[in-house]
Amino acid sequence: MDARAVVSEGRITIGDLSAGPPAAPEDRAAPERGTAPADFAAPARHRARPSWPRGREGRRLVAETYRAAQGEGRDPVLAVMRETGRSRRRSLRLVAAARDAGFLPPRHNHR
Repeated sequence: MDARAVVSEGRITIGDLSAGPPAAPEDRAAPERGTAPADFAAPARHRARPSWPRGREGRRLVAETYRAAQGEGRDPVLAVMRETGRSRRRSLRLVAAARDAGFLPPRHNHR
Protein backbone atom coordinates (compact mmCIF):
# COMPACT_ATOMS: atom_id res chain seq x y z
CA MET A 1 0.00 0.00 0.00
CA ASP A 2 1.29 3.42 -0.94
CA ALA A 3 -0.11 6.58 0.53
CA ARG A 4 0.72 10.23 0.11
CA ALA A 5 -0.36 12.53 2.93
CA VAL A 6 -0.07 16.24 3.59
CA VAL A 7 0.10 17.72 7.09
CA SER A 8 -1.19 21.28 7.31
CA GLU A 9 -2.42 23.27 10.32
CA GLY A 10 -2.55 20.16 12.50
CA ARG A 11 -4.62 18.18 9.98
CA ILE A 12 -3.60 15.19 7.90
CA THR A 13 -5.04 14.94 4.40
CA ILE A 14 -4.62 11.80 2.31
CA GLY A 15 -3.82 12.92 -1.22
CA ASP A 16 -3.08 9.67 -3.06
CA LEU A 17 -3.76 6.11 -1.99
CA SER A 18 -2.98 2.97 -3.97
CA ALA A 19 -2.74 -0.72 -3.20
CA GLY A 20 -1.30 -3.60 -5.12
CA PRO A 21 -1.68 -7.33 -4.71
CA PRO A 22 -0.65 -8.75 -1.32
CA ALA A 23 3.07 -9.38 -1.03
CA ALA A 24 4.44 -12.81 -0.24
CA PRO A 25 5.82 -13.22 3.32
CA GLU A 26 9.38 -13.52 2.01
CA ASP A 27 9.00 -10.24 0.11
CA ARG A 28 8.14 -8.32 3.24
CA ALA A 29 11.24 -6.80 4.74
CA ALA A 30 11.51 -5.48 8.26
CA PRO A 31 11.04 -1.71 8.26
CA GLU A 32 14.18 0.33 8.46
CA ARG A 33 14.93 2.16 11.67
CA GLY A 34 13.06 5.45 11.84
CA THR A 35 10.16 4.38 9.60
CA ALA A 36 8.01 2.71 12.22
CA PRO A 37 4.33 3.76 12.16
CA ALA A 38 4.79 5.60 15.47
CA ASP A 39 7.07 8.05 13.65
CA PHE A 40 4.16 9.07 11.42
CA ALA A 41 1.61 9.49 14.19
CA ALA A 42 -0.44 12.67 14.07
CA PRO A 43 0.07 15.21 16.85
CA ALA A 44 -2.34 15.09 19.75
CA ARG A 45 -5.57 16.92 18.94
CA HIS A 46 -6.41 19.77 21.24
CA ARG A 47 -7.89 23.17 20.81
CA ALA A 48 -5.50 26.00 21.15
CA ARG A 49 -6.97 28.71 23.34
CA PRO A 50 -6.27 32.20 22.05
CA SER A 51 -3.95 34.18 24.25
CA TRP A 52 -5.92 36.61 26.36
CA PRO A 53 -4.39 39.47 28.35
CA ARG A 54 -4.65 39.23 32.10
CA GLY A 55 -5.57 41.86 34.61
CA ARG A 56 -7.11 45.20 33.82
CA GLU A 57 -6.58 44.97 30.06
CA GLY A 58 -8.30 41.56 29.90
CA ARG A 59 -11.28 42.79 31.92
CA ARG A 60 -11.60 45.82 29.63
CA LEU A 61 -11.60 43.58 26.53
CA VAL A 62 -14.20 41.27 28.10
CA ALA A 63 -16.42 44.31 28.75
CA GLU A 64 -16.01 45.54 25.15
CA THR A 65 -16.86 42.11 23.75
CA TYR A 66 -19.85 41.83 26.09
CA ARG A 67 -21.23 45.27 25.16
CA ALA A 68 -20.68 44.75 21.42
CA ALA A 69 -22.61 41.46 21.50
CA GLN A 70 -25.42 43.09 23.51
CA GLY A 71 -25.65 45.90 20.97
CA GLU A 72 -25.92 43.39 18.11
CA GLY A 73 -28.61 41.40 19.93
CA ARG A 74 -26.38 38.34 20.43
CA ASP A 75 -25.75 36.36 23.62
CA PRO A 76 -23.00 38.38 25.35
CA VAL A 77 -21.67 35.48 27.44
CA LEU A 78 -21.41 33.29 24.33
CA ALA A 79 -19.49 36.11 22.61
CA VAL A 80 -17.04 36.22 25.53
CA MET A 81 -16.72 32.42 25.38
CA ARG A 82 -15.85 32.55 21.67
CA GLU A 83 -13.43 35.43 22.08
CA THR A 84 -11.54 34.00 25.06
CA GLY A 85 -11.85 30.27 24.32
CA ARG A 86 -13.01 29.66 27.90
CA SER A 87 -15.94 27.65 29.22
CA ARG A 88 -19.27 29.28 30.07
CA ARG A 89 -18.51 29.18 33.79
CA ARG A 90 -15.08 30.78 33.33
CA SER A 91 -16.54 33.39 30.97
CA LEU A 92 -19.18 34.31 33.54
CA ARG A 93 -16.39 34.79 36.07
CA LEU A 94 -14.55 37.06 33.63
CA VAL A 95 -17.73 39.10 33.11
CA ALA A 96 -18.22 39.37 36.88
CA ALA A 97 -14.61 40.53 37.27
CA ALA A 98 -15.22 43.19 34.58
CA ARG A 99 -18.31 44.34 36.51
CA ASP A 100 -16.35 44.49 39.77
CA ALA A 101 -13.64 46.54 38.04
CA GLY A 102 -16.26 49.05 36.89
CA PHE A 103 -16.11 48.27 33.16
CA LEU A 104 -19.74 47.06 33.14
CA PRO A 105 -22.72 48.41 35.07
CA PRO A 106 -24.00 46.45 38.07
CA ARG A 107 -26.28 43.59 37.19
CA HIS A 108 -29.08 44.81 39.46
CA ASN A 109 -29.79 48.38 40.44
CA HIS A 110 -30.07 48.65 44.21
CA ARG A 111 -32.71 50.98 45.61
